[in-house]
Amino acid sequence: MMFPLARNALSSLKIRSILQSMARQSHVKHSPDFHDKYGNAVLASGTAFCVVAWVFTATQIGIEWNLSPVGRVTPKEWKHQ
Repeated sequence: MMFPLARNALSSLKIRSILQSMARQSHVKHSPDFHDKYGNAVLASGTAFCVVAWVFTATQIGIEWNLSPVGRVTPKEWKHQ
């Protein structure tokens, strides 16, 4: 149950549906802005930078990852008492 104040506030707002606003925006011709011109290049260069940074970190700074002990750990001999 909504409070009367909230119900009145919501009913008084003029809310357009998403489809109507998309249809209106698609008819407007706009000049390309920064994101239209350089958006993909900025995204690609940022992705490349992050990949290079992580590859460098994972391979060059000497972290011992210890991913699997198979082949490195040998069991000790069992001592009979």
